[in-house]
Amino acid sequence: MKPIKEKGYLIPAFNTDDVDYVACAEVLKRSILHWHPDADITILTKDMLPYADQGGQANDWQCFFASPYRQTVKLEADMYCAGPIDHWWKLFEHRDVVISKGCRNYYDEKSSVRDYRRLFDINFLPDVYNAITYWRMSQTAQQFFACVRSIFEEWDIVKSILKFPDEYPTTDVVYGIAAIIMGENQVCLPDNIGPTIVHMKKKIIGTQSEDWTRELVWEIESGSLKINTVAQFGLVHYHVKDWCQHG
Repeated sequence: MKPIKEKGYLIPAFNTDDVDYVACAEVLKRSILHWHPDADITILTKDMLPYADQGGQANDWQCFFASPYRQTVKLEADMYCAGPIDHWWKLFEHRDVVISKGCRNYYDEKSSVRDYRRLFDINFLPDVYNAITYWRMSQTAQQFFACVRSIFEEWDIVKSILKFPDEYPTTDVVYGIAAIIMGENQVCLPDNIGPTIVHMKKKIIGTQSEDWTRELVWEIESGSLKINTVAQFGLVHYHVKDWCQHG
């Protein structure tokens, strides 16, 4: 698609048998609009894909072609915007591609937990999270998403050169490989610079069960989210998909 707007947020929402990602995306959209009423937001569904449904995360590369914006911030659907994020545009504006790196716990502490990132560490991949990805229409962005597409489509070949690869790649792993191919400095900001998500996975937040909503107390008031009385900011990746019913 030829960009028709200057900048906006793109939220891919490809429903599965188990998860209503469109419902998640609607919650994320409302939470962004609470802080930024003039934000332009597009929820990208399967029927909007320019090259038809490739299956789950393998559709990711199509976001480049589907975005109506010259500058795009792509966000994973199962997140909640707990505070202003429009300052990101100033941070990103002189870059062609930015993939976020690292994550935080709900105390706003940088996570050092590597249990979910062993494939990254064993293969020396950068600690990227596609949950927040920026690009502007550029040759670099076009090359990056061509690389992402190729990795998804040639995964049987790519995984043969990795140590202990998954049968099917996650978007984060594909982005990590693409970052190595493109050059990490081309597609990532320096360490500890740029937005990171709050990741509500069990080992990162120290809960006993995978469902943190059964152990931690949370509340939303006037758009603000508190977890165990701790005020959150930026994007919270709530992980437990049913939580979107309360968002």
